[in-house]
Amino acid sequence: MNEKRLDNPAYRNGRDLPEIDCVLIGVNSAKTLGRCIESIRSGSYPPEKLRICYADGGSTDESIAVAKRYDGVRVLALTPEYPTPGLGRNAGWKSGSAPLVQFLDSDTIVDPEWFHKAVARMRDARVGAVIGFRRELHPERSVYNWIGDLEWNGPVGESDCFGGDVLLRREALEATGGYDETLVGGEDPELSRRVIRAGWKIERIDAVMTRHDLAMTTVKQYLKRAYRSGYGFAAVRAREARLGSPFWKADFRKIAIKGGGFIAAESLAMVTLFAARPSLTSMLASATIGLAGVPLLFSPRLFKVGKFMRENQLGRKEAKIYAWHCSAVVLPQLAGVARYYAGAIAGRPLRNKRSALKTGLSQPET
Repeated sequence: MNEKRLDNPAYRNGRDLPEIDCVLIGVNSAKTLGRCIESIRSGSYPPEKLRICYADGGSTDESIAVAKRYDGVRVLALTPEYPTPGLGRNAGWKSGSAPLVQFLDSDTIVDPEWFHKAVARMRDARVGAVIGFRRELHPERSVYNWIGDLEWNGPVGESDCFGGDVLLRREALEATGGYDETLVGGEDPELSRRVIRAGWKIERIDAVMTRHDLAMTTVKQYLKRAYRSGYGFAAVRAREARLGSPFWKADFRKIAIKGGGFIAAESLAMVTLFAARPSLTSMLASATIGLAGVPLLFSPRLFKVGKFMRENQLGRKEAKIYAWHCSAVVLPQLAGVARYYAGAIAGRPLRNKRSALKTGLSQPET
């Protein structure tokens, strides 16, 4: 670790704040990258203590040119055949030397006070990672952005994982080896678990960390994101299960039981209807079997609206919308789970195509 330890009295008195390597990753992120860099530099933390690195995953737009317009920004132009978040993040933190590393997606905006608040929590030597709240810039622009704003965050206090925006000790990265570069989803929670097993705590503080524009406006985008999240659930759960960890066990079981049970019931209903001679009995049997799968899939909408109202402080209308999401999302997630296991058997994991990766805005900024 850096010779100046974070628990030094000079840090506690605010006379000598630690340096921070800010690692931004992106592919085709020209629309948002400049805004992210400017948010880092315009905050209250001393700019001379912040070192910015942009790790580009093989952009075909003006992303690299945008980054080079800013003096002092270190640019790593990576050209992997199949880019992953872990590749960029590892290249970024390994190119620096600061005792703290802030990872950011290039489509985020850092809160002006974030670094001061996060560093203050890092004075506890047991804390290896600090996270805050990620807030959507425009939840009103689409129901998908609104759902993202609900789901980005968890309760304040000790956490079992972090996401793409996190302040980490370099010590923790060196001890764990950093990110798994093969994962196209779930790479942040996967590293989180190794950080915890190495002896550190992850803390969520009561502070806004970043603002973000999910820029999701279509059903296709929603389904693709859910599919990839299902793939990530399966990939991380497989690793954790081998270690005897219960992490994401309940989430994985929910996808398997609700989504799998519904698909199984509907499939059996179709077999019952068409495998036998058409009759009133076969139709009734098919309908009964098909209806049996409905409560499995739609249990959030049928039984949990009140719970969502209380836990998320939502009105009944908003809670119903969120319940529909929680019901339907398991189907594309189940497809992602199936893709993970099929790929594991065939030796063909899911891979990113550079041409398909980009960041954007919900609508042009004015």
